[in-house]
Formats: sequence, C-alpha cells, structure tokens
Amino acid sequence: MSDLLEYKGYFGSAEFSADDNTLHGKLLYIRSLVTYEADTVAGLVHAFREAVDDYLEMCNAEGMKPETPFKGSFNVRVGRNLHRKLALEAARRGVSLNSLIVEALEKETSKAA
Repeated sequence: MSDLLEYKGYFGSAEFSADDNTLHGKLLYIRSLVTYEADTVAGLVHAFREAVDDYLEMCNAEGMKPETPFKGSFNVRVGRNLHRKLALEAARRGVSLNSLIVEALEKETSKAA
C-alpha cells in the first residue's frame, strides 16, 4: 500500500510494513527526515499531521525557517545533444531556455489533468 498525505502544504508517504504489521511514512520533498507511524489508517493520518505540526513548532522554537516542498526550481540533466537542441529552439523563438522548458512542462502536465 502506498498513498500520499497532505497537510499545511506538506506531503507525506503512507506505507505498510508486513514485517511488523504497522503503517509508517515520512515527510516528502524536504531534506529533513521527519517520520511517523501508527497501527491504523486513521492513526497514521493523525500521526502525519502531528509530525507536521511538531516539525513547524520545532523550527519556530529554534528560530529556523521550515523547509517548504517545491521551491520552484530543480536541476534536470538532459544530455549535451538535447541541451543544444533546446537552447537553439529557445533562441529561434526569441525566449529564454527556462521559458521554453516551463512551457513544455506546462503543456505536458496539462494533458494529465
């Protein structure tokens, strides 16, 4: 079993361990390791939300800015030939390489919606 939980802009995994018959998960898309577990689905949802709240409270208490998922940038390794093609296409269209990539990604993901 695998599913995605969401609370206060944070996402977490929901997985089942047959070895110890428990549900467990961790916050996704941040570098900090924040985990939670429970014996029931309702308990896992509660533990996930509690883990998010605890993480935010800890950051506040320590004067740290909490990490947020999806900062808006990521690195993609496309290979030299594709990089060249993309850069030349962007130049041909008179747009930045970044704009070309964003447009392509938006077009591709709109198909899934």
